[in-house]
Amino acid sequence: MKNAITSLIVFIALQLGISSGIQYIWKLASGTTDVNPLMLIVSMSVTSIIILAVFLVARWTPVSKSYVRSRPWTVLTWASLAAAGAIVPSAWLQEQMPALPDYMTDVFDMILRDRWGYVAVGLLAPVAEEVVFRGAILRSLLQWQPGRHWLCIAITALFFALVHGNPAQMPHAFLVGLLLGWMYYRTGSIVPAVAYHWVNNTIAYVIYNMMPDPNANLLTLFGGSTNRVIEALVFSMCILIPSILQLNMRMKKVS
Repeated sequence: MKNAITSLIVFIALQLGISSGIQYIWKLASGTTDVNPLMLIVSMSVTSIIILAVFLVARWTPVSKSYVRSRPWTVLTWASLAAAGAIVPSAWLQEQMPALPDYMTDVFDMILRDRWGYVAVGLLAPVAEEVVFRGAILRSLLQWQPGRHWLCIAITALFFALVHGNPAQMPHAFLVGLLLGWMYYRTGSIVPAVAYHWVNNTIAYVIYNMMPDPNANLLTLFGGSTNRVIEALVFSMCILIPSILQLNMRMKKVS
């Protein structure tokens, strides 16, 4: 448990310290206090890279090629499909809950509207977060309580949701964290979780840039038709459920 808490504290400290420091230096160098997309993207990207370096060099997240050498392409395919199938059900579920404050709307708009934002959100963030939360924190918790893996997965998912720091994102992050934790527990590798996380963030980036109002609810996005929302839910579940069933059958640890 101690190692898991240490990893979490280090992650938060690095995230806050590095991003704040870069933004402070950027504002001094530019002579303005305005926040711009490039500054946010650079600070987010550099933060992810440094976090990766710290956790890998310190060996808080072990690195092994064994899982990739087992050629788990089918598992990665189903993990990617599961991510695609979960988008609409997750959005629908969140809409059934009381509205939560969204403190990051302007920040995300600046990052996601910029083409370089994908590097930070779609490529670097999934790897850095999986290295920390599944590779370091969940691994430590599973060593602490090996017989209570769902408790360990739930604790990690809760940490994962809370560090996003934005109430509107937390329900989705918690649910995704449960699924990612299950993938790690079953395989002993962060690779399937990275694949899922990458597809999830990539779809979010694409939707944000394709939709006239990406913050609109599902009813608005589907032209005000309740039937279309239901059809989208059913279609998504026809992807999500078989994907999870296939993952359950195919995921295994590699020695």
